[in-house]
Amino acid sequence: MSIGLPRKLLAGFIAIAVFMTGDGFGLTFLPKYIVDQGFSSSQASLMFTMYGLMAAVAGWASGVLAEMFGAKRIMLIGAISWICLHLVFLTMALPSGSYALMLAVYAMRGVGYPLFIYSFVVLISQTVDPGKLATAMGWFWTSYSFGIGVFGAYLPSFTIGWVGEYGSLWLSLPFAVAGLLICLALVPSTRNEKTEGMSATEKFHELSRGATILVENRQIALAAVVRVICNLTLYGFPVIMPLYLATHTNGGGAWFEVSQWSQIWGFQFVVTGVRQRVLGGRMGDRYGWMRQMRWFGCWGCVLGTLGMYYIPRFFGGNMALMCADAIVLGLGISAFVPMGGPSSRPTPRSIRARRFPHTISPPA
Repeated sequence: MSIGLPRKLLAGFIAIAVFMTGDGFGLTFLPKYIVDQGFSSSQASLMFTMYGLMAAVAGWASGVLAEMFGAKRIMLIGAISWICLHLVFLTMALPSGSYALMLAVYAMRGVGYPLFIYSFVVLISQTVDPGKLATAMGWFWTSYSFGIGVFGAYLPSFTIGWVGEYGSLWLSLPFAVAGLLICLALVPSTRNEKTEGMSATEKFHELSRGATILVENRQIALAAVVRVICNLTLYGFPVIMPLYLATHTNGGGAWFEVSQWSQIWGFQFVVTGVRQRVLGGRMGDRYGWMRQMRWFGCWGCVLGTLGMYYIPRFFGGNMALMCADAIVLGLGISAFVPMGGPSSRPTPRSIRARRFPHTISPPA
């Protein structure tokens, strides 16, 4: 593990990258596609809001579930549920034109990916030396970024012109299935002797107490709040920016095509979401994660967020400036990588929600 990459878990990192490629396919164009089908921008936003809410609930539960029932088992359950619900979304919900059905199915699909990726975080914490945990988490977010940010954003920017938005949503399935198969065949299983003897009632009680960690441990509560805030741009922008940049509605100026926006968003992950997530984790191990988050994370997110709004206003469809701003924003987001290390360590009083700050929202 000379570069901080746990070789025993290499297949798991690959599975995360491949699976999240499938999950990220619709992230940069689905809001506009929903609006193009005759729905309002507020309806499209509500779909993603409910998706995020269900993902947060699943993320909150994933740490404890993985501890009690095994990380690999929960990963498989998450992947299978995502694939099944995505099929329902494509074959029934979207063709029906029923907003209620679309909202329900898409929200339920949000349960799948947190169970898959955050259960792997538990596996990392059970396998990796605590002194190298932030570095290992940097590699985890690199895999995550390759999937949802690089391939998940760039591939649709080319496939939309070939098969359209609906066809591109179908192309996400092979990646999700491949991630599932890699996990099934190559990700190791682990045992937790502390939970094997627990009754069903005890396990349910342990899960139900998950949220109390926020009251009992002030540091965990603060980490959870910061984690939510630093992810608002990471998962809010893909919802609002296609409407702002590629349409004339809601104050937008149609400065870019959706495919161009996908490339801008993917560029953030190519330059920073890959390199800096590895380097950021190692810097956190060496120099201290609080210093890195305070000065690079917070200010980078502030400047990058403002740039995303004002650059098109003043400079129009300037791809170079938008890509430069994507670098600034990505540097800010990636500075929060080391938070994963300290917040993944077990709490002394129980196993409940020890991964809560990771899983309250999709991490940076």
